[in-house]
Amino acid sequence: MKKALVTGISGQDGSYLAEFLLLKGYQVIGMVRRSTTTLYERIEHIQDLITIVQGDMFDQSTLSNILEIHQPDEVYNLAAQSFVHSSWDQAVLVGEISALGTTRLLEAVRQVNKKIKFYQASSSEIFGSPQEVPQTETTRLNPRNPYGISKAYGHLIANNFREHYDMFICCGILYNHESPRRGFEFVTRKISHGVAHIKNGKANELRLGNLEARRDWGYAGDYVRAMWLMLNQPIPDDYVVGSGVTHSVRDFCEIAFRQVGLDYSQYVVQDQRFFHQADQNILVSNSAKALQKLGWKPEVSFEEMIKMMVEADINFNS
Repeated sequence: MKKALVTGISGQDGSYLAEFLLLKGYQVIGMVRRSTTTLYERIEHIQDLITIVQGDMFDQSTLSNILEIHQPDEVYNLAAQSFVHSSWDQAVLVGEISALGTTRLLEAVRQVNKKIKFYQASSSEIFGSPQEVPQTETTRLNPRNPYGISKAYGHLIANNFREHYDMFICCGILYNHESPRRGFEFVTRKISHGVAHIKNGKANELRLGNLEARRDWGYAGDYVRAMWLMLNQPIPDDYVVGSGVTHSVRDFCEIAFRQVGLDYSQYVVQDQRFFHQADQNILVSNSAKALQKLGWKPEVSFEEMIKMMVEADINFNS
C-alpha cells in the first residue's frame, strides 16, 4: 500500500486530495498545524480513515521526524495562507510558509529519502501581471503580490532541487479552483453563501466589488486528480492546470442567482471597498501539456460547479 503525506490536509484541496488518494488505496497521513483552534470540518467525514500528525512549516526538525516515522512514498505540499488580498497584511507569514516552508520541507525530503516523490502547489499568481495570454509552463514569472511572490519562490526552489539533487519533484501551476469547501473570504463562496442567505430570507443584498473581473475557474475535485497524475508519470515536470476559459464575477452571479430562481441584478450591489488592482490582470491557462502528457481535462463544468456550491450553501444555511 502506497503512503502519501499531505500538508494542508484540512484545507479545500487537501480534503479533496485525501478523498481521492483513499479511493486509490493509499494510506494517507495529513499534517496540520499545532493549534488548539484547528478545524477539521472539511475532513471530518474521513478523519477515521487518515492519520493526522501535527507539524509546522516553520520547524524543519519536525518535518524530518514526520518523514522518518511515516516513510511516505509521495508528499503533496499544499500548506499555504492562500487568500491573495490578505497576503499584503501578512507578507512575512506568507513568505515563511510558502517560500521558506517549502524549502524546509524539500530539504527534509532530501535528507530523509531522496526517492520520495514531491508535489509542489504552485499557483497562477506566479504570473501576476502576465506577459502573454494565455499562460503556459514557459511564461515568464511576474508576481504582483506577496502570495504570488512566495509561490514563485517555492516554484523556483522546487525546480532547483529537482535539477540539482535529481529528485522527483513536480509543480502544478493551478488556476482558480472552487467548491462547496472554499473559504468564505473568496468571492465565489461569498456569492454562493450570499445567494443562500437571500433565498432563505436572511439577507436582502450582496455587496461585491468589480463584476467585470474575470477568472479562469474550475472545480477543485478535478484539480487534485491532476496532482496525482503528475506524480505518476515516468519523468517529473511542471504543468499548468486550468479550464482555459475565463468568466466574469457577473457571470458567476447570474448563474448562482438563477439557480434559485432569482435575478442577480435585484440583489447585487457594487461596493468600491471590494475593488482590487489585481482585477485588471488576465490570468487564463493553456493546459495543452496536461492534456497531452497527463490525459487530464476538467470534468465538472463552470455551471455544474456553481450549482454544487449554491445547493450546498442552501442546505448549510437552512
